[in-house]
Amino acid sequence: MKRNLKIIAYSLVLMSSLAVPQTRDLGGTGEFIDSIAAIVNDGVVLRSEVEIQFELIMDNLEKQGSQIPPVNTIREGVLERLIVQRIQLQRADRYGIRVSDEALNAAITNVARNNDVSFEEFPKMLDKEGINYNDYRNELRQQITIEQLRQREVISRIAVSESELENFLVFQKDQDRLNYEYNLSHILIPVSSKAGEGEVNNKQDFINELYENIIGGKSFEEVAIEFSEGQQALSGGQLGWMKGEQLPDIFVKVASELKNGELSFPFENSSGFHLIKLNEIKGNEPILEEQIKVRHILIKTNEVLDDSAAEEKLKTIKQQIIDEGNFGAVASAVSEDIGSAQDGGDMGWAARGFFVPEFEDVAYSLEENEISPPFRSRYGWHIIEYLGKRIFDNTEEIQKRKAVSAIRNSKLASEIEIWARELRDEAFVEKLPYN
Repeated sequence: MKRNLKIIAYSLVLMSSLAVPQTRDLGGTGEFIDSIAAIVNDGVVLRSEVEIQFELIMDNLEKQGSQIPPVNTIREGVLERLIVQRIQLQRADRYGIRVSDEALNAAITNVARNNDVSFEEFPKMLDKEGINYNDYRNELRQQITIEQLRQREVISRIAVSESELENFLVFQKDQDRLNYEYNLSHILIPVSSKAGEGEVNNKQDFINELYENIIGGKSFEEVAIEFSEGQQALSGGQLGWMKGEQLPDIFVKVASELKNGELSFPFENSSGFHLIKLNEIKGNEPILEEQIKVRHILIKTNEVLDDSAAEEKLKTIKQQIIDEGNFGAVASAVSEDIGSAQDGGDMGWAARGFFVPEFEDVAYSLEENEISPPFRSRYGWHIIEYLGKRIFDNTEEIQKRKAVSAIRNSKLASEIEIWARELRDEAFVEKLPYN
């Protein structure tokens, strides 16, 4: 049976699926007594948590036949990982980041589907792997919570410069051209590698003359049949459909700049002089999007302002907007979304998938000019005013958006490491000695 559970399952803490480690102290009743391995801010890491992950790592190393590092080194690494995880979960809790059962079930459904089983069959599959389903749910919830915290805190601090974006878009454009499909017609006037300057000049004058004839109204196919020395000359120079990666680089570069039915200027490569006509191209179709426009006000929770207080604050703000009729002015004054507050809360035009699901679900439920009730997302509490929708050719913007996302993702791992170290340095941590 297919086993892809290592994608997520073996990265989790499998708390109840392993035997109780023999390193804990015995109580008077003969039962093992847990103890604290580290104090982390206002929480703790238990020694049992460390030992469970330690046992799991040791088992995996033994199964792989890998050389086993010193035991104390492994145990210290496990403890550090749990400390950092606890710090991040505490921070997520302070921000009010919660993963609903619905979101958790959706994530588990995706894992189950990747393993060719249904959601209902998944617990049995885990059990065969020696994994307790409830522990799996709890640990997966923690992983998703930490991921949402990272999205909130890390992604926003990764800067993408104009030069980085421009260079990536040039690279991406070249890659896209290779994936397009081209229907081309071709005329070749070959030039021998031994040809002298006079012969080369004559061939160049000849291809220029053919170009002028076609521009003047003569059929490309007729000219190809009569004068081209390409392999498809007798078919009017028709090359048929070919992917960009099957064509010479210069053909791709020239063809991608043409419109359907357009003739290229004469160009030269090592085989001679060429003319091509782009009959049709596939893969570069414009991307039409349905977009909505909203503006919002964000109020963040913290140690002083909890969920209830934030919700009540937004109810008061909403009533103020209804009474005064100026959402933008109020958003500029009170919204804690720095990026949009300066624009009166305006989020610009956005397609589905641009906002986080909990924000998007509310936005798409509204009528034009309607203001939502207060609701909570992973970023805090919001109210939204729905301003309208449109169908828009967003090809260029999507390419830029994908480029920014790709550049940020390339920097994400190192930025997460920096961010995690900063959180670790700021936290109160006291490691307790093992008895």
